[in-house]
Amino acid sequence: MREVRSSFTCYVFVLAAAVTAPTVRTSVHALESHYHHARTLKAVFFERYSDGSGGVSAESGTVYFSQPDRMRWEYESPESKIFLVDGTNAWSYVPSDHSASRAKLKESSDWRTPLALLTGHANLAQFCRTIDAGDSGDEILKPGNALLRCTPKSNPEGAAGKFPYVLFEIDSQAQLSRVVIRDAGRAETEFRFGNWEENIAIPESKFHFQPPPGVAVVDQTSLLDSIR
Repeated sequence: MREVRSSFTCYVFVLAAAVTAPTVRTSVHALESHYHHARTLKAVFFERYSDGSGGVSAESGTVYFSQPDRMRWEYESPESKIFLVDGTNAWSYVPSDHSASRAKLKESSDWRTPLALLTGHANLAQFCRTIDAGDSGDEILKPGNALLRCTPKSNPEGAAGKFPYVLFEIDSQAQLSRVVIRDAGRAETEFRFGNWEENIAIPESKFHFQPPPGVAVVDQTSLLDSIR
């Protein structure tokens, strides 16, 4: 009887693998194919951060993407600020602080940065070591959406072990509806997207940052070099 149960258990696992694997491959292919020909993108976003100890903050705004590897996050609530990737550097600017920071794209520890790949050559394998289906504990926003769990291939410099996995939720139109970043502790950052627009005219100036007069710029790359 024990052998029968064992054989049945193995059969269930094999069947589950056979069902799950194509679903994951299909979802990845659908997402990548959807954005493959996107030259520009625009969407509204909602961002929620939980520190794992009961502290929660929320922000919202509009995000723009453009080939190659450029994007601009315009935060509108609760305060105005900008996160911008110009293809070479990642910029962060908070007008109320009268300061801006700059880091080389390859050294940026911000997990918004890899999302720049959405335009033109979407390829999750660029930064996912493994991709599988989310488990039963991973909430889905809308029935029928697909959930992919990405284990990062490598974390940003100086952040080793920080991100155990990232969730990508894809809607029935193969559009990205949500990204959830969970770190090795209990902290979690969630981005929700809506009202996607593709291949629209976006001014080139959106993807360039010129510090306003009187704004101090902190070069994070130089700062890291000085303490190594």
